[in-house]
Amino acid sequence: MRLGLNLGYLSSWNDPQGHLAIAQEAERLGFSCVWVAEAYGSDAPSMLAWIAGQTERIELGSAVFQIPARTPAMAAMTAATIDKLSGGRFRLGLGVSGPQVSEGWHGVRFGKPLARTREYIDIINLALTRKVVQYDGEHYRLPLPDGPGKPLKLTLHPVRDHVPVYLAAVGPKNLELAGEVADGWLAIFFAPEFAHEPTASIAAGRAKAGKTLDGFEIAAGVPVVFGDDPQMCAELVRQYAALYVGGMGSREQNFYNALATRMGYGDAAREVQDLYLAKRHRDAAAAVPFEFIDRTSLLGPVERVAERLHAYKEAGVTEISTIIFGDADYGTQTLRQLATAWEKAGL
Repeated sequence: MRLGLNLGYLSSWNDPQGHLAIAQEAERLGFSCVWVAEAYGSDAPSMLAWIAGQTERIELGSAVFQIPARTPAMAAMTAATIDKLSGGRFRLGLGVSGPQVSEGWHGVRFGKPLARTREYIDIINLALTRKVVQYDGEHYRLPLPDGPGKPLKLTLHPVRDHVPVYLAAVGPKNLELAGEVADGWLAIFFAPEFAHEPTASIAAGRAKAGKTLDGFEIAAGVPVVFGDDPQMCAELVRQYAALYVGGMGSREQNFYNALATRMGYGDAAREVQDLYLAKRHRDAAAAVPFEFIDRTSLLGPVERVAERLHAYKEAGVTEISTIIFGDADYGTQTLRQLATAWEKAGL
């Protein structure tokens, strides 16, 4: 198991220089990868290319490139370019987003997300291996029939024969798809105590492809807060958890709310969602159970975090993708404390 860093995306409370400083500190500490997200603000490729030019060793991952935001050919072009600029350090994380963002922001219908994801990854793999891209799928047809288009091949030579593909997945069917067609899983709200169910779905997908879990990467996004009192540390995570469980989607379709329910927090998940959708965001955050936060985060003194790290390793996690809070100074201090916990854990 390795340590990584998830920077999220730019917002009103952070800045590019702060993100860069944290990424550079992660590299100095020996972290394996820095992941960058996108929603409907800053885009991931721009940030990754900027960080790539100001780091030397740390790998760079998209968490995630939104599938409805770009064609599969464009995603392949971007992946090849960042991989080239960074000397072969890029990891391609993909996700379908949700119906609200897909249809509300990108104007792309959300229907049949699993089939679209499969075809999307097929085309990306064709392009990145520099094969002529011809594809006749339900959602993508290249070239378009009865038109002037012709089959094309990527003109840029990628650094590697294969750029690793990670899939952000929450539901059982999407997890199975990740096991079948991807090299890794980008996990959110990963609780070691609940690891059997998602890893069983991934294993089923691996079996379909004639593979085992050997070599499959699980990069778990884990909030990390240090302090004497774990209960107080959890306060920094509450808004984050409430946003996803309560507000990331509609009442009828919220993947994270459904995940919390499968984990045994159904009553609390409904309450958090009711409060969040009523715009009572503080009350929604307060309603998130401490146990849910504690199981899906690393909280408390260095010694407690060190002990908890073993549970993630035993659950099959190959990389802790650290989610930090606060400004650049607070973030770099968190990374240093996590590195200390890592050493104490003997990992």
